Amino acid sequence: MSSESVNNIVEIYIDSLKESSAEKVRQAFHPNGKVVGHLHGDFLEMSTEDFAAFVAEQEPSDIEYEILSTVVEGTTAAVKVRDKYLGITFLDTLSLIKIGDEWSIYNKLFNVEE
Repeated sequence: MSSESVNNIVEIYIDSLKESSAEKVRQAFHPNGKVVGHLHGDFLEMSTEDFAAFVAEQEPSDIEYEILSTVVEGTTAAVKVRDKYLGITFLDTLSLIKIGDEWSIYNKLFNVEE
């Protein structure tokens, strides 16, 4: 199965960060999606709308990123992405779900790399 459509969603997610676009966050993430991880020692758990608002508050900027792996199993997929955003290097583990013909990110676990 091709991972192209899954990686297209990941590209929309990366574009949302580059452009500070809440709309592209909503385009990439499922409405019930979650963003979870530790930032500056604090545990964060955000909904898609929380994350969209956070991204929209940032200044647009270039993002360095690399898709490390993409695994597609039927209607689910897992993608690992390393990205430098806001001066911080994140390792994101994205879980995606396919509903009908559309993929969306349902869960983003992030780890801050030292």
